[in-house]
Amino acid sequence: MIDSLTELESICKSCQKCPLSQTRTNVVFGTGNTKSEIMFIGEGPGENEDLQGLPFVGKAGQLLDKYLAAAGLSREKNVYIANIVKCRPPQNRDPKPEEAAACIGYLRNQTAIIRPKVIVCLGRIAACQIIDKDFKVTRQHGMWFERNGTFITATFHPAALLRNPQNKPEAFDDFMIIREKLLEVSTSELYK
Repeated sequence: MIDSLTELESICKSCQKCPLSQTRTNVVFGTGNTKSEIMFIGEGPGENEDLQGLPFVGKAGQLLDKYLAAAGLSREKNVYIANIVKCRPPQNRDPKPEEAAACIGYLRNQTAIIRPKVIVCLGRIAACQIIDKDFKVTRQHGMWFERNGTFITATFHPAALLRNPQNKPEAFDDFMIIREKLLEVSTSELYK
């Protein structure tokens, strides 16, 4: 295991483990406060993310930022954001299982370095990789799971909320519950 995010990111940037490396513009490693006690994980970068090299910077990212702000959180101050895969799948398709398998070690290493107390999966793909392969976001969003002292939940992916705005109130409720859980388990002044 690598114990430095800088070193891990450098390794990711030269990764050729799957075909996604051939079509990427940038590796989208992660962003935010590396001392954060909460980590948000999406499925993979889209077009804007691939161009800028940062996760959640398009319209879905703008919506995510609004939900974060409503919960007293921000990527600049007190959250860390990453994805299952670090390279954009063509046409923003779901990552293939072999692509996720090739990349998941990087995410596990990121998580081990950051050591969040709360992990939030954004959408079905992330939840199926992290919580349970049969996870159903529409039925199980907002439910908590605990693994080795880390509390894990899932909510709707912001891009899915843009397509299905009727789910926005439930997502908002999830973020309020996430805030409460974070306040319950946090020892950091970042969340007071």
